[in-house]
Amino acid sequence: MNYEFHTAAEAEHLESVAYYESRQPGLGASYLAEFESAMENVCQAPHRYPVERRPDIRRATLQRFPYTILYREVGEVVQVLAVAHQRRRPEYWLGRL
Repeated sequence: MNYEFHTAAEAEHLESVAYYESRQPGLGASYLAEFESAMENVCQAPHRYPVERRPDIRRATLQRFPYTILYREVGEVVQVLAVAHQRRRPEYWLGRL
């Protein structure tokens, strides 16, 4: 299974990469590597992660960085709805459903 971004989710994801890279060279790459690893796990077994909002929105949490990936399955694709910072604006992404 592959994944694709909601347009707004891709923008916030790329902003996070740029932010971490600006803070320390190589940190953006570390964030990106952790995100890619998490998405590889999600794509292998999307139902393994807990439901965030019924009926089908699930969440996967990054370990090193304070972000939660909110996603759902759409056919044979995992759609990333948000890459949400865990301490900011809860549920702001609901308008993307």
